[in-house]
Amino acid sequence: MRRSRFSPAGQRTALTYALLGVFLFIAVMPFVGIVLTAFKTTAELANSPFALPKAWRWENFVAAWEGARFAAYFQSSVLVVVPVVVISTILATLSGFAFGMYRFPGDSLLLLIILLGLMVPFEAVIIPLWQIMGDLGLRNTYWALILPQVALSFAFGTFWMRANFKNLPTELVDAAVVDGCTTWDVLWRVLFPLSRPAILSLVVLLFMWTWNEFFLVLVMASGDLRTLPVGLALLRGRYATDVPVMAAASVMVLLPVLVVYIFFQRQFIQGMIAGALKS
Repeated sequence: MRRSRFSPAGQRTALTYALLGVFLFIAVMPFVGIVLTAFKTTAELANSPFALPKAWRWENFVAAWEGARFAAYFQSSVLVVVPVVVISTILATLSGFAFGMYRFPGDSLLLLIILLGLMVPFEAVIIPLWQIMGDLGLRNTYWALILPQVALSFAFGTFWMRANFKNLPTELVDAAVVDGCTTWDVLWRVLFPLSRPAILSLVVLLFMWTWNEFFLVLVMASGDLRTLPVGLALLRGRYATDVPVMAAASVMVLLPVLVVYIFFQRQFIQGMIAGALKS
């Protein structure tokens, strides 16, 4: 065992873990500093930002929640994120299945049109989008926040799920067709269980992007229709000098994304590794 530790393979493994440890430390320490700051007073920040607070002040979270009307913004975030993630995931799974498993006239052109949503910067379409939503009477409604994000998420989701289905073994599909399965049976009974890591990875990514969306919400919504990231920006103007309250608000905005990632981390990592190996 001692000899294996100092072998070239063992040294490479130790070096790999050491580098990963360094990168993990760099990634985690800012978050640790924000969490510790959220429980301190302004006077305590004169010391090291990574020092433990003398008393854990939950009042900072109460001030952030009430001062920025976070209850209303949190409700708006949920009402926007859930429909966007659910609708985008369903549509992306169906379109990815069609583009990945079948060939039909014009499929390449149609896929290119869909993928334009990934190529065109969102800032380039915000003014026409604002005008269209106004003409439809949807401006300053939840639909003005949901529909554009569904369109953007659908483009990426189609690209993601197409790659997943394209790399699944076609022998399973052929065998299912021979056994009398319909197209829906092939998708939901044969391919869906195999695609679960990719689908859950897509859910995590869409949740993170939709939850953190700022520009669209700032332009299209006002009042209680705004979501938590915009509420955090508004809070900054009110508590610009109260850093602990701002840190507490940042933790509350980040916490749902962190919880979702922890809950789906195994499937997310499986989906990312599978995509890397297949590519």
